[in-house]
Amino acid sequence: MTRQRLIIAALLIIAIGMFFISGAHQWFTLDTLKAYQSDFQTAFNQNPWQVAGIFFAVYVVMTALSLPGATLLTLLGGALFGLGWGLLIISFASTLGATLAFVLSRFLFRHPIEKRFPRQFASVNRGVERDGALYLFTMRLVPVFPFFMINLVMGLTRIKTITFYWVSQVAMLPGTAIYVNAGGQLGELESLGGIVSPTLLASFALLAVFPWIARRIVLLIQRRKAYQGFNRPQRFDFDIIVIGGGSAGLVTSYIASAVKAKVALVEKHKMGGDCLNTGCVPSKALIRAARAAHEIRTAHRFGVTASAPDIDFAKVMGHVHQSIADIEPHDSVERYNGLGVEVYQEHATLTSPWEVQVGDNTLTARHIVLATGARPRVPPLPGIEVAPVLTSENLWSLTELPKRLVVLGGGAIGCELSQSFVRLGSQVTLVEGLSQLLSREDQEVGEHVENTLIREGVTVMTNTKAFEVIHAESGYQLVVEHHGERKTLAFDYLLVSAGRQANVEGLGLEALGITTTQAGTLELNERLQTRLPNIWACGDLAGPYQLTHAAAHQAWHAAVNALFGELKSFTVDYRFMPAVTYLQPEVARVGMNEREATSQGIAYEVTRYAMSESDRAIAEGATEGFIKVLTVPGRDKILGATIVAENAGEWLGEFTIAMKHGLGLNKLLGTIHPYPTLGEAAKATAGVWKNAHKPERVLTLLKRYFSWRRGE
Repeated sequence: MTRQRLIIAALLIIAIGMFFISGAHQWFTLDTLKAYQSDFQTAFNQNPWQVAGIFFAVYVVMTALSLPGATLLTLLGGALFGLGWGLLIISFASTLGATLAFVLSRFLFRHPIEKRFPRQFASVNRGVERDGALYLFTMRLVPVFPFFMINLVMGLTRIKTITFYWVSQVAMLPGTAIYVNAGGQLGELESLGGIVSPTLLASFALLAVFPWIARRIVLLIQRRKAYQGFNRPQRFDFDIIVIGGGSAGLVTSYIASAVKAKVALVEKHKMGGDCLNTGCVPSKALIRAARAAHEIRTAHRFGVTASAPDIDFAKVMGHVHQSIADIEPHDSVERYNGLGVEVYQEHATLTSPWEVQVGDNTLTARHIVLATGARPRVPPLPGIEVAPVLTSENLWSLTELPKRLVVLGGGAIGCELSQSFVRLGSQVTLVEGLSQLLSREDQEVGEHVENTLIREGVTVMTNTKAFEVIHAESGYQLVVEHHGERKTLAFDYLLVSAGRQANVEGLGLEALGITTTQAGTLELNERLQTRLPNIWACGDLAGPYQLTHAAAHQAWHAAVNALFGELKSFTVDYRFMPAVTYLQPEVARVGMNEREATSQGIAYEVTRYAMSESDRAIAEGATEGFIKVLTVPGRDKILGATIVAENAGEWLGEFTIAMKHGLGLNKLLGTIHPYPTLGEAAKATAGVWKNAHKPERVLTLLKRYFSWRRGE
């Protein structure tokens, strides 16, 4: 395909070059057309079909090759054929030629440019998919935009060829008619500028604005239809009602109250949601306790002799709950009341697009933000309903360490808790149905995590399908199939970490026609709106990420779009979403990895740096792991970074900032980093990239220069 592109590009360059070398471009002036007008007219009178056919073909070729002169040909067509036939011939010739130019641009340039700027064009194509026909129609109507540039630029997008053709056919018709009609007075024209007056240009501009006005009218009609059957209150109690007091709901409430909006926050359970009570905070507290036990066991590596750690699991869980209690005031009712938020600790049900039943009260608001989060998904295995099942919700009520723990699910939560419990003294078996742990990461990352867990004592079983739970005399057992063989895994507790499902029940969404996706999250647009424009969602309920910082990111958009969307709204940008799995060593990533780039057909280069090369990692005895950075081939543009290293999440931010603000590895290399730190490995990785892209020709010349300076 590349060879075909080169051949066609070469032929096009030759054709365009011959056009100018031969002097053909000198024929396409107003004076030339006026001088030879009578000759053209005589030829047409003698052979009308032949002249019309040649004219049509020349017009198509000129337009397809983006050669200058289409405007003058239009004038000539008007003079030769008159308004009716001239408009018909030129309208189809110009559209056909424009479509050929569009197709050539697409064939020659779209693939290499998309490969070079994948993220930018992904954003452009989303806009084209939504409003492409409208954009094209607008540009065609305003003669300020050079038509040949429109042909070439639109060819780089994903707009359908048939859409490009019919929109061009319709939108170019008014302008073509003006020029064809002017061709009837060709002999009297003094300049092309005399054809299109400022008044006519203004008329075209107004005509171009009309589709946008029409679109607003359509949206208004759709909005009225969506609200049909509901009575909008004359006044409202609040500007925003937020349902859900987890990370997303708290941030939404905080932002709205900060700009002096009147806010109600409804939370039926505990303020702080999963992150504070059952997720981020307790899990990291448990991980830290388990890490302390591991450090004692491995202290001999540093010449420190210590006896085996004495683990009091009840006190470990006391540390977990104390961590929650210490952070609790940040998310408390008292704090948010102090910020001006009215907090209701009740169940909430939507009774209309503007009304929420909260206990015995009905509250009204211009906007409602849903942030009810998600809960662990328990698979419907036979017998599981009577087994001692743990999830990230009820795990924290344990007071005794499970002796035999089977973990079902090898994602981030399953891997983190497997490592923690084996370090605390449990016998842990980790069961994963796919071929690797952390299935979204690259294979080598999954293998590294698996080897780490196995070395610490976890029995890891990938490619393993769970069938049922049985209760035998010896206790509970999970029946699985591993490598084609049925096995039973005895356990005291079964820890399920097999994903999460959005909390949509009991909100009254069905009566309002608010639908969910196949993943169970709410159906939203890019601005986090449901089908009812004044009802928004953020956090785990919205998807696609189940991360606290993702929830906060969405919450900003939900709050700002709800309060100020009539003036300016923002689409949610997920391109630079970091994520960390809190194992030891941690797995941290932002942007693409090799698995994602390959699946999307995006070309990339890989730069690797082994943590065993880091001075600080050597001193810390933390040499396991690596950094892997993906860049655009031949360019200093970061596509993604994966770090497997001690405290990787603490210095992933450096790559996140670089990607967000378009900084390349050269900038990281030129930034002073404190020595010795683990984060200095980011600079070292940039050095590896720089060494692989050093200018060999320049270095060869420098070698000769210094040799000359030495007199050799």
